[in-house]
Amino acid sequence: MQNFDTKQFTEQFESMFFGPARAYAALTVDYTEKLVSAQLEASKAYADTSLAQLRSLANVKDAEGLRAYFEDQQQVAKELTERLKGDAEKVVALQQDFVQQSQKLTESNVKQATEAAESNVKQATQIASKTAK
Repeated sequence: MQNFDTKQFTEQFESMFFGPARAYAALTVDYTEKLVSAQLEASKAYADTSLAQLRSLANVKDAEGLRAYFEDQQQVAKELTERLKGDAEKVVALQQDFVQQSQKLTESNVKQATEAAESNVKQATQIASKTAK
């Protein structure tokens, strides 16, 4: 009868399943935290800009003030467009980093699983040859 090594089984189960699952969960949480932070930062900037524009509009007292307000809107629109572009690039960079890290993690896990499988085959072969004798 074969001697079942629970410690080895537990270590292999940890390295093949729980370890990679925890690593992927940590990677996902880190990505989510960065993404939410970027979104909150962008939302605050857009809200601040909108409130500043509302304050400017509320301070319009005459036709000249209204003309100046509308002229300022072109600059605000340009700044917001640049901000949107920068925010989109930031999100894309976060996504690309997440994908790259996920691929590295997957490659590492596949390599580790392959090595464990080879070790198990070798061990099973040794046990079979001992049993056959």
